[in-house]
Amino acid sequence: MKTLFLTSVFLLLAIISRAQTADELLNQLVSKLEKVADYSANVLIKADIPLIKILPSKAKIYFKSPDKFKVVSKGIAILPKQGFTDMNIFLSQPDEYMVVLAGDKLIEGKQTKLLTVIANSSESDIILLKLWVDPIDLLIMAAEVTTRSSGNVKVSYQYAAQKQFGLPSAIEFKVNVKEFKMPKSIASNPHRKSSNKTEKRKMGTISLELSDYKVNQGIADSFFVK
Repeated sequence: MKTLFLTSVFLLLAIISRAQTADELLNQLVSKLEKVADYSANVLIKADIPLIKILPSKAKIYFKSPDKFKVVSKGIAILPKQGFTDMNIFLSQPDEYMVVLAGDKLIEGKQTKLLTVIANSSESDIILLKLWVDPIDLLIMAAEVTTRSSGNVKVSYQYAAQKQFGLPSAIEFKVNVKEFKMPKSIASNPHRKSSNKTEKRKMGTISLELSDYKVNQGIADSFFVK
């Protein structure tokens, strides 16, 4: 009986320890992301969506903490925010979720920790986050975002000159076309290519290449007013 009790205590302590480790790692990651007060960047967007073939488009994005975001583009910019700005905004509100450590995975030669982040509120668009985090450089290498509005989105990240801020140089989204919200104006996009091929693919890919970052140089609130 005593042995069973001690085993239970050790298991409980192990669970608590893992939870603390998860909280600590996520707090360190969020602290790094919060060093970015604002930024702008050029974005090249490439979309591979079944039955809707669209030429690459260029845009410029602007962000100001905590939640201001603006896209400027001459064409139709398919710019998913689920694994990008929306995720960062969600993570900046620690009372809105709980986090547990759920394993390890080697990604791009880096040993990552899997953090499973569960929303506390039934009103949150983000229901569940799975984050594969490099604990050394404090970078999100991959993510799986489950939302109410756009289903499940899988994301992978690459980093270059701005990795000290946790800002990626490239992002790839894999989306379920039936669930993902496409821009309403996509049908009138003048750069759209029609396709006569019958495709049965359910998954689409949206790739972003980000460059010419301007970080923490100040952006007026009025700039984000439409």
